[in-house]
Amino acid sequence: CDCFQTIRSDVEFHIVELKDLSVLLYECVLWFDDVELDITPDGLEAIADLALTRGTGARGLRAILEETLLDVMYEVPGRTDVAKVLVTAECVNNKLSPEIITKTAARAPRQRRAAS
Repeated sequence: CDCFQTIRSDVEFHIVELKDLSVLLYECVLWFDDVELDITPDGLEAIADLALTRGTGARGLRAILEETLLDVMYEVPGRTDVAKVLVTAECVNNKLSPEIITKTAARAPRQRRAAS
C-alpha cells in the first residue's frame, strides 16, 4: 500500500536525515574503539519495516538497533583489528550478527578479474 511506503519513508528519513539519537549512540560507542558503524540502504529499510511491523514507528528504533548490535557491542571492545560494523537487511531480518570488517580487509585492494 502507498500509505505503508510513505510511513516507511518517514521512518527512514528520521533515521538518516534527523540522525536518530539511537544511531548516534551506537556510532559514538563504536567510535571510542575506532570502529565505524555502517548501515546499508537495505538494512535501513529492514529496520524501518520492522519498526512499522511492530507498530512502534521511529520510537522503536533503539530497541531494534540494540537487538541487532548487542553481540557486537560486547565483542568489539576486546578487539583491535575491527574497522567497521556492517548492518544489512539480512542481519536485521534473520536476527544475525552484523558483519565485522577487519582493518586488513578494509585496506586490502580489490582484485581485478582477468579479461576473458
